[in-house]
Amino acid sequence: MLLPDHEIRRRVREGSLVIEPFDEGCLNPAGYDARLGSAIKLPPGQRGLAYTLERFELPLDVAGLIYLRSSLAREGLLGSFAVIDPGFRGNLTLPVFNAGDSVVEVEGGERFVQVVFLSLMSPASRGYAGRYQDSVGAVVSRRKNGGS
Repeated sequence: MLLPDHEIRRRVREGSLVIEPFDEGCLNPAGYDARLGSAIKLPPGQRGLAYTLERFELPLDVAGLIYLRSSLAREGLLGSFAVIDPGFRGNLTLPVFNAGDSVVEVEGGERFVQVVFLSLMSPASRGYAGRYQDSVGAVVSRRKNGGS
């Protein structure tokens, strides 16, 4: 079940869901618009790693899904985003590709992706403890560098 705006707000106020810095203006009926941590400029046919301004901490009974804002997709930007596992802490790294014909520029602090929060039927038996825990900024792939 998706968490509605009032439930996201309640959990943030209680501290069971961390979105820092939280901006009420980024809260949507069914999610939260995370902002870009620093500006990006992608020429056509190029890829890059962006990251969220916000730091997230998810409780064991919540997961997240990440969706690129449609206005950016209409400019040719594509994103490949993972599920945010329960227990994850950190900034979200956002791999993007410019499939359009023009340079795409996005300013730091601009709303970039929508995060939709899902309530699990019961809390996960363990939280995320992988190689991207406590990520700060854009983190390159650690797939070949060990970790969980």
